[in-house]
Amino acid sequence: MIRINQIKVPLDHSEQDILQKAAAVLRIRPAEILDFRIVKKSIDARKKPEIRISYSLDVSVASQKKTLARCKGAQVQAVEEIRYRFPATGKQPLRGRPVIIGTGPAGLFCGYLLAKHGYKPLLLERGNCVEQRLVDVQRFWQEGVLDPDSNVQFGEGGAGTFSDGKLNTLVKDKFGRNKEVLRIFTEAGAQKEILYEAKPHIGTDVLVSVVKNLREQITAWGGEVRFGARVTKLSCEGEQVKGVVVQYRENNREAIETIESETVVLAIGHSARDTFEMLYRMQVPMEAKAFAVGLRMEHPRRMIDRMQYGSADHPLLPAASYKVTARTSSGRGVYSFCMCPGGYVVNASSEPGRLAVNGMSYSGRDGDNSNSAMIVTVTPEDYRDKSPLGGIAFQRELEERAYCIGQGAVPVETYGQFRQSVTGQPNLLSAAEGTEGLQALADSDRAVIGQYDPEFVPTIKGRYCLAPVHDILPPELNRALVEGIDLIGQTVHGFADENAYLSGVESRTSSPVRIMRDETGQSLFRGLYPCGEGAGYAGGITSAAMDGMVTAEKIAAEFAPFDKPEERPK
Repeated sequence: MIRINQIKVPLDHSEQDILQKAAAVLRIRPAEILDFRIVKKSIDARKKPEIRISYSLDVSVASQKKTLARCKGAQVQAVEEIRYRFPATGKQPLRGRPVIIGTGPAGLFCGYLLAKHGYKPLLLERGNCVEQRLVDVQRFWQEGVLDPDSNVQFGEGGAGTFSDGKLNTLVKDKFGRNKEVLRIFTEAGAQKEILYEAKPHIGTDVLVSVVKNLREQITAWGGEVRFGARVTKLSCEGEQVKGVVVQYRENNREAIETIESETVVLAIGHSARDTFEMLYRMQVPMEAKAFAVGLRMEHPRRMIDRMQYGSADHPLLPAASYKVTARTSSGRGVYSFCMCPGGYVVNASSEPGRLAVNGMSYSGRDGDNSNSAMIVTVTPEDYRDKSPLGGIAFQRELEERAYCIGQGAVPVETYGQFRQSVTGQPNLLSAAEGTEGLQALADSDRAVIGQYDPEFVPTIKGRYCLAPVHDILPPELNRALVEGIDLIGQTVHGFADENAYLSGVESRTSSPVRIMRDETGQSLFRGLYPCGEGAGYAGGITSAAMDGMVTAEKIAAEFAPFDKPEERPK
């Protein structure tokens, strides 16, 4: 196979245009290309408003050796496709079927592979199935009725189900797990384009059916998924896990069961605070880790499109995304996170009396606004509680403030008001005093939002109100955010517009805890496999799914399956 990089074509190109470009690079006729596959597709907006599409292709030709000899340089190279392979299975008998706690991406993909290869896993989910969970979340957004076990954070599919469904990851993929995750998603109903888009995403509306299809495949292969099943305790003998104690919600009554298993996967997600507390009491080794906190920032979608593409509402371009970062004078980094083009800010709370926000997009990304979290890294040095659970205590303090100042609604404040409250400076021009270029930039920025949407209002799922958002974060983090946003606004025209909206608090960017594991994937407690984002080993849907795959591989490498796929009845 020959890989061709950087094939650039106009927005309104055809498949024949791509073939002709590829043939020209290889110095052959288009008819000599036997087959081709898109490996990557991205938007090149560096020379806006002239936007082009850039492709990387894998092509087959009749004489690969001769063709490569004619082509020199980094644009053309021979490649061998990396195919994911599940390891050969071990021989040790399992004592009880594997139990997986949590059905977010890590738990689902761990369960998917184990079920596919004959291990008949049992998946336990404290929340509801994704169909009922959708009802629970909509009720919370519309009526303010929070189910602490079934919400934006908890339930089948995990927190990523009510997000943008972004699937890009920085994890290196030398074993083909990333591509396998995308392939499995497409088999479950996701868009085929995620296989090659540079920034793939599924969208919350499509993810609901994808997650359901993954569950149904797991059960078809002999696995089992139970909902309303909250694990309250591990059963152990010395440092060997023997099972789990499960509390069920059944028709408004509670039932308790002990399930015997010496193979337990902790795929609990970043918000399972009561489970972290239980593990800490049981002295499961863990440590506080750095994560990031901040606020959601909204701009009109057309304005972001104009910034990135040079024009708004282009019929052949998707809603524009961005990734911005700045280093403040104090040394703190400020950066965008979980950017949602044409999306919504959502009330993502999971505990009564505490409020957290997140971002979400539907597959069409056609909402009026675009938003991202503008966040600052915090470390255990920032936590007053110096225990392994110090980051959780820090999160809860911020979420309690957000809940109080909004009286249960999402608090919202314009960036201009936020900045004035934090710095005492009356407007954005103060940062540019004495500098003619920055003065002109600030003047133009201030008019941008009104130019593109004079009726610009927050787009938030759940109740919201105007409130002093500047009272949520500690002063040093507020100052870092203002400095960082202003620095970004000097190069991204309009970003620091005083009419942009900030809402808070974005406190669930990643887990504040890491549960220790060794090279076998196990905790000090043998048979306990910490896994995914909640355990501190992932940072998004794809990386969590990949970590779930790694955990399934480690279990399979040691233990024999209950049955072999080829021996199942057809």
